[in-house]
Amino acid sequence: MRLLVGLGNPGPEYERHRHNVGFMAVDEIHGRYGFSPWKRRFQGLVAEGIAGGEKCFLLKPQTFMNLSGQSVGEAMRFYKLTPDDTIVLHDELDVSPAKIRVKRGGGHGGHNGLRSIDDHIGKEYWRVRIGIGHPGEKDRVHGWVLGNFAKADETWLPTLLDVLAKELPLLVKGEPEKYASRVAALTSSPNTNSR
Repeated sequence: MRLLVGLGNPGPEYERHRHNVGFMAVDEIHGRYGFSPWKRRFQGLVAEGIAGGEKCFLLKPQTFMNLSGQSVGEAMRFYKLTPDDTIVLHDELDVSPAKIRVKRGGGHGGHNGLRSIDDHIGKEYWRVRIGIGHPGEKDRVHGWVLGNFAKADETWLPTLLDVLAKELPLLVKGEPEKYASRVAALTSSPNTNSR
């Protein structure tokens, strides 16, 4: 069993923010694999289904980013899962747009959602770090993260979310390196038209 957590802030005003790309990713997974309808539990929205032959629970904490760990901790304990069974999808400033990095453990890098999760379950969970790029100057970071994706991002964002969801079976079966490679291969050439 796996717990797949998408990080974001609840409410329509935050929907298209870069900080909400984790929510966008689990929404894509939810639709692709026909998960159950969302239900309110664990201070979040939860759905269950099967991906890659594995039972998975999707979780979108509704606590606001800074308290995400409360929701994740509750769900993990209820389902009797470990941090190693938990995969968190989140925005990452230090990764280029349209790129991802997958790793287990590590620091929070100033990300308040990860900081909260670290406080509640420790650091040994999996992270899918979805690149949103850096605005270039430290004093512009807050507005960048809490700003909507730009029109130019529409050239890569839908494709990346689609591929993240499509290749998910590799990740839930415990092949994170293969997952990251496949996602990179399928998103590296923006001019390739697969239709």
